[in-house]
Amino acid sequence: MTVIALLQIDPTVGDIKGNAKRISRAASIAHENGADLAVTPELAMSGYPPRDLLNHGGFVKRCLEEVHDLKVNLPLIVGCPIPPETERTRPGNGAVRVIPNRPTRVVTQKQLLPTYDVFDEERYFHSDTKPGILRVVDGQSIGVTICEDAWQHAGLVPNDYSVDPIEQLASFSMEGEALILTVNLSSSPYHAHKQGTRAEVAMSAARTLGHPFLLCNQVGGNDDLIFDGRSMVAWSDGEIAQAPAWVEGVMMVDLESRNVRFLGLDGSEEIELQVYKHQFGFVKKEEDLLEAVTIGLRDYCTKSGLSSVVLGMSGGIDSAVTAAIAARALGPENVIGISMPSRHSSDHSISDAEITAEALGMELLSMPIRSMHDPAEKLLLDEINQGSDIAAENLQSRLRGLLVMGVANARGAMAIATGNKSELAMGYCTLYGDMAGGYAPLGDVWKTEVYALARAINDEAVKSGKTPPISESTLNKPPSAELAPDQVDRDALPPYEVLDEILRLHMEEGLSGEAIAGFTGKDEAMITDLLARFSRNEHKRWQMAPSPRVSGRAFGQGWRQPLAAKKD
Repeated sequence: MTVIALLQIDPTVGDIKGNAKRISRAASIAHENGADLAVTPELAMSGYPPRDLLNHGGFVKRCLEEVHDLKVNLPLIVGCPIPPETERTRPGNGAVRVIPNRPTRVVTQKQLLPTYDVFDEERYFHSDTKPGILRVVDGQSIGVTICEDAWQHAGLVPNDYSVDPIEQLASFSMEGEALILTVNLSSSPYHAHKQGTRAEVAMSAARTLGHPFLLCNQVGGNDDLIFDGRSMVAWSDGEIAQAPAWVEGVMMVDLESRNVRFLGLDGSEEIELQVYKHQFGFVKKEEDLLEAVTIGLRDYCTKSGLSSVVLGMSGGIDSAVTAAIAARALGPENVIGISMPSRHSSDHSISDAEITAEALGMELLSMPIRSMHDPAEKLLLDEINQGSDIAAENLQSRLRGLLVMGVANARGAMAIATGNKSELAMGYCTLYGDMAGGYAPLGDVWKTEVYALARAINDEAVKSGKTPPISESTLNKPPSAELAPDQVDRDALPPYEVLDEILRLHMEEGLSGEAIAGFTGKDEAMITDLLARFSRNEHKRWQMAPSPRVSGRAFGQGWRQPLAAKKD
């Protein structure tokens, strides 16, 4: 057994029949190209994460039945939920062996169940007590692990589990069990820098086991979780090879010759993959980030049966970048922008939105809101009989949200929100206004990163001979909500370079205001005030649209703060 195929596929959660077809198609490609064994990602049959679908009557059983019905021409290890032994126990997160003309068999069930950040596996699964050993030919066997089972050994998880499946497999080898390789069925979500930590996991396991370690990761987006693929193989001498990111395909690994190639599921040309010593080349962060948010929106729409989106186009950086992401994800013909100027909008805001729409080739509707805003403002302020800057400003945003949602309804499209993580953190956004939408592509992207994305989008356009969609005016003008005369963001917030650093240290590193002041040299009183404002706006984040998780700590599933609580 020298040629192993890693089936880097994009399952849809709950689409059991569709996932089975995807697995079969990838397995056929593997067989046609000489694979001795094929491996799928974790829970490929159900899609990951299946969440409460696991509790729906018959779902787990149907997943396993579909594995039994697979028609394949080579041995295959499939990630699949395993029915519980009794009604009072939870299902298992398993790996099932499928061999032509032989009964299927559960090889192992996941031992280490992550329950932190975006993971909640102890809620859904029971854990196994031993690693998987799959006997193949001539007394040789392979080790079978599932995602987190390999991470404990590398010391890269916040949990201190009582067992280490990699050490268990290593001890089996020392006791005479001839393990020739170990595979890992993985659904490891993307975030910045995850590429490097995943490689550490693979290399650490290979060194300890003394044989090749192959990790098959899924690709695509499921709700807020984004999977970058990048399946990989590591040898015990430190050599490592990695599949491309963001594409479905079959990674063919010849363990003896160390020839590694990638075959696209879409019929694209075969790619020879380079084998590196101890490390491999990394892509630019902003290019990776652009692919992540694009695939997040694309899969959210396609897996939900949606084909087009609507967004407000203010002429600002956030809406311009969001429009470009939508055009990349769905095609510009499926993106509808709406320019909704008010009496506070500048002429360049209108023209900048037009430049973006024209360069992208998307539709742009013009719907000025003054005819709605003036009487609504008069009615509101007359009724409460007092001036209110906040009420007047937010009214404009909510009128725009009304129009965006109305056009979405009329066109059978999904509204998308254009806000970024910095604004969501500080509450610099309006509930039922600019926050309205079914998805927020930039919801986990700091404002400073939005500018980096804009430059990457323009660079991509230039390389392909197209007009950059984001104008110099949009890139260079001071950010502004344009809800009041001469309004700019810096009147309400520190410079985004300062704000984003403080918020990132607080969210991702868990630092207090005092610690951030010591680390950055910034004024502690200013930091304390910002963090208090950050905390006060938790209620808005509970109501935000889902966003693709691209950072080490995102709002949403992995950020569970109380609302009605005293926060010092």
